Amino acid sequence: MKGRQIAGEIACVGLRLQLRKAQAEADDIVLLYGDESEALTHPYLARAWAKRGADLRVPAPGQAKKVAMIGSLDHVTRQLIVHTSPTKRSSDFIAHLEQLDRLYGPQPGPAMKPVVLVEDNGPIHVSKLALAALEARKHWLTVEWLPKYAPELNDIEVVWHDLKAHNLAHYTFTDAADLDRAIHQAVQALNNERSRNPLVNRRISA
Repeated sequence: MKGRQIAGEIACVGLRLQLRKAQAEADDIVLLYGDESEALTHPYLARAWAKRGADLRVPAPGQAKKVAMIGSLDHVTRQLIVHTSPTKRSSDFIAHLEQLDRLYGPQPGPAMKPVVLVEDNGPIHVSKLALAALEARKHWLTVEWLPKYAPELNDIEVVWHDLKAHNLAHYTFTDAADLDRAIHQAVQALNNERSRNPLVNRRISA
């Protein structure tokens, strides 16, 4: 991946994101990091202890089903907002934008803070449907596009790792609906943990 990166673009966007973070921490904007991931009904195997020489196995009958997760991480509050779906399509991304509408979009009353959403150039973000949805929100939502092959600039990547390694690991789910419920419970638990203990907000994944 490093060989595919353009160093100048990485440095330029990295600097711009540092300025965006400073704006968010000064309460001038809302800064969101967006991305997609997925979870499987078969276990996600994280670090675990076993006796020396033991064959560590987790039962996983049948064929694995997956649930897509389209999410955004609030840089200041460290809250994770997630839309789940059987697919990762532009329509699913737009459904997540509608979540952001309810949380951060214009409402009657005092003026809202501008929102900056950091996204990569994945197909579901740059399709005609997605770009039209973003254009319709440009009066309150600005997109900060990441360079190609630069996941290290997206703070949500660490949170996806935490969610799967600490909240969903080593479980076998009966079906996609069971997994979907577990994802939302895990997101709530992760958000509660990060609210109670700000130190975990800056946890670095291995």
